[in-house]
Amino acid sequence: MTSDPAPAPRHVRTVPVHPVGAEQVAVPLDTDVPEPVADGDVAPEHDPAEVRIAFLLFPDLTQLDLTGPAQVLARVPGAAVEYVAATLDPVPSDCGLALVPTATFTSARAADVLVVPGGAGAFEAMLEPAVIEFVRRTAEQATWVTSVCTGAFVLGAAGLLAGKRATTHWASKPMLAAFGADPVEQRIVDDGAVVTAAGVSAGIDMALWLAGELAGQPAAERIQLQIEYDPQPPFDAGSAERADARLVTEARAAAEDTRGDRVARAAAAVIR
Repeated sequence: MTSDPAPAPRHVRTVPVHPVGAEQVAVPLDTDVPEPVADGDVAPEHDPAEVRIAFLLFPDLTQLDLTGPAQVLARVPGAAVEYVAATLDPVPSDCGLALVPTATFTSARAADVLVVPGGAGAFEAMLEPAVIEFVRRTAEQATWVTSVCTGAFVLGAAGLLAGKRATTHWASKPMLAAFGADPVEQRIVDDGAVVTAAGVSAGIDMALWLAGELAGQPAAERIQLQIEYDPQPPFDAGSAERADARLVTEARAAAEDTRGDRVARAAAAVIR
């Protein structure tokens, strides 16, 4: 006689996400960012048979930031996936591949999981009021709020990283501090309901970890096997910790030069 398998863990958290209120104000950039407010140990209730997953789309996103996690999370038992953008028009990625939304900011259903990709377009998206309003509204009801690569800056602009540990692409990571975040040298950072992943390929790692949280480790391992995710790169050059120090320093300086002003503007907008 065999016993029934243990039920998969429910995808609930203990403290809801409440973004810091945002408004455009003129303040010194060294002003302290307020911490998010938590309403005690109250968890939103979701149907355990359906996991509603929303992927944010915006122009010039890095498509692997989105499609990598999508290949994983769409295979989670009960997954109901939406690709959400301002309109239903195709959204160009930073490699020329266009992505077709399935819902708009106004038509999208409430989500259990929000995934925000990165790319050069993230630094424009974080200054778009419609994008930030959607992220903030979705975060209020979501079980998990996640980002890949520089998508973390969109979460920061929405007031979701204040007082939290977070990661992003190595070249832009120091700038997360502008949003009151604690930049961490990790591939995946789980700080409560907010989960951030480092650059591009780390999004697949994050999605597999999240699949384990949503449906249990055996289900996540089946997904990993299905997509044959067994990285064996031909070069050991994928980490800033092992790359040439001069190149790393130059790339971080270039990121500051091209993105620093927009990060400062977005950070000022979430300071009350």
